[in-house]
Amino acid sequence: MLKSQQPLRLLQRGTKPPHLNRTQYRSLHTDQSHRTISTTASTDQDTYAATPAVTPTLPTISQPSRPLSVLPLPILLRSYALTALSSYPLLLSPSLRLLSFVAHSSSALLNPDRNPLLHYLLKKTFYAQFCAGETKIEVQKTVKGLKSMGYNGVILAYGKEIVLNKGEKVDTSSSQSADPTAERDVQDWKEGTLKTVQMAEEGDMIGLKFSGAGRDAMRQLAAEASPSEAIEKATTEICDLAQARGVRLLFDAEQDAVQRGIDAWTLEFARRYNRMALGKAVVYGTYQAYLRSTPKILAQHLAVAKQEGFTLGVKLVRGAYMSSDPRTLFWSTKEETDKAYNGVTEALLKKRWNNVLRPSTREASERISSEVAFVLASHNHDSVQKAMAIQREQTEKHEAKIDMAYGQLMGMADEVSCELVMAAKAAGVVPSEKTECAGPKTYKYLVWGSVGECLKYLIRRAEENRDAVLSSSSNPRTPDSKLLKAPAIKSTYLKVSNHYKQPRASRASIVGMPFSDLLLKGVKLTARGAGLVAVVAVVNIVPAAAYERSGWMTQKDLERNIKAQQSRPGT
Repeated sequence: MLKSQQPLRLLQRGTKPPHLNRTQYRSLHTDQSHRTISTTASTDQDTYAATPAVTPTLPTISQPSRPLSVLPLPILLRSYALTALSSYPLLLSPSLRLLSFVAHSSSALLNPDRNPLLHYLLKKTFYAQFCAGETKIEVQKTVKGLKSMGYNGVILAYGKEIVLNKGEKVDTSSSQSADPTAERDVQDWKEGTLKTVQMAEEGDMIGLKFSGAGRDAMRQLAAEASPSEAIEKATTEICDLAQARGVRLLFDAEQDAVQRGIDAWTLEFARRYNRMALGKAVVYGTYQAYLRSTPKILAQHLAVAKQEGFTLGVKLVRGAYMSSDPRTLFWSTKEETDKAYNGVTEALLKKRWNNVLRPSTREASERISSEVAFVLASHNHDSVQKAMAIQREQTEKHEAKIDMAYGQLMGMADEVSCELVMAAKAAGVVPSEKTECAGPKTYKYLVWGSVGECLKYLIRRAEENRDAVLSSSSNPRTPDSKLLKAPAIKSTYLKVSNHYKQPRASRASIVGMPFSDLLLKGVKLTARGAGLVAVVAVVNIVPAAAYERSGWMTQKDLERNIKAQQSRPGT
């Protein structure tokens, strides 16, 4: 068909005929098998058909052509700059070591809460990307911004926590309970968590870490003992307030040394608070799919919930402590972890046992008869897509569905989160927990607290996702067209893009390089990294009023884009 004969909707400004759009789905594929981008023109239908799906006859969440258009321009700029900076292994590893040194230093000079310059630099870069704020006003502003983009809510967590170093063990001696600071630690943790619940709105979720209650709590968890009177009262007060405000509590998984104790405490509070309405939960436990023991433990907990008549709240993650827990606890390969994660997800959504999640006792029925509320916490596009396909099929067949939400970390996997938001918008979903909807409910997990309190969280997230950062940055996503219109970063983006368009074989190797050349290369990389950091700083220093005039996508713009997607042939 000639250009003059194309439908008008394909000739509007900012759109292209589908057969000429070659990079439309580039940002959606993060797995190794999807990183080869074809340079030949193809139809939208061909590109769509190449995307794996659980149910081929149903549309997938790959529909939105520009999911990152949901993000405000300043956030998009900062995210891209940090991703580009992280794409250099020679800069990433030293940066992580430096941040770790600062986080564990007892020097006042290196304490970001006492050093104004260090505080400013960290807060305007890494902290702003991954954390909600230091005060109630800052947190509320961040949450309001996320909800205005279309998120149903947030998973808000207090940043204070204790993370054991690799090989470090918890002292389980009873003498630790006499520590004069133990009571103060519990009180501080309780007050911080209560503030978090008070900041949340109805329908939001709260991430709760027992390690934040101090070393005495860690000792009790490691010994698999019942919580002390102080911790039990504090947790009860937190649960009571959450229930009264319509807020859900996600009890986070932690290191293996204390996880069995956390499971026991979580089940105890689930017994008390998950009986109000079938299929609804106030207390959720977190299950890590990279652990070999997870399917068996989850099956046991489902049996307990069925026997005692309460809803089991399940938050499923891949895992968070590979750098500190024994390697023998994990599946041998990523493929095994993916199989476990997707298998558990399918079993819970369909409420049917399978070859991954098997019943802990002999049951005549193939169905899971326990009541379940589910939070799928994943950055993996394939896992999210498969879950979406199952839910969509259930909707079309008018089958009963379990209470479910999707969650990703703030500052990460924005392309996955934004696709879910756009899919919900396309389904006509109003971001609210008060109404049932056919589309996905999407949440962002964000931590609040002082820069010093959140620093260990930031480092742990960076270390956990180091491989993901390096692999995803090896093929940087094509940014929104608005990003390229920003003169301040246009040249930087083009340089980075051109660098990664080169074949790997043509990149210079540092092996055997003369010392003088190696030194020069190091200086150039440092200068380039400093330039990217400067971009991040500039993006964050510009006043908010200027951001609003820079062309953020409005709600009307978003709805107009969604209508254009729905009217496009083949969708």
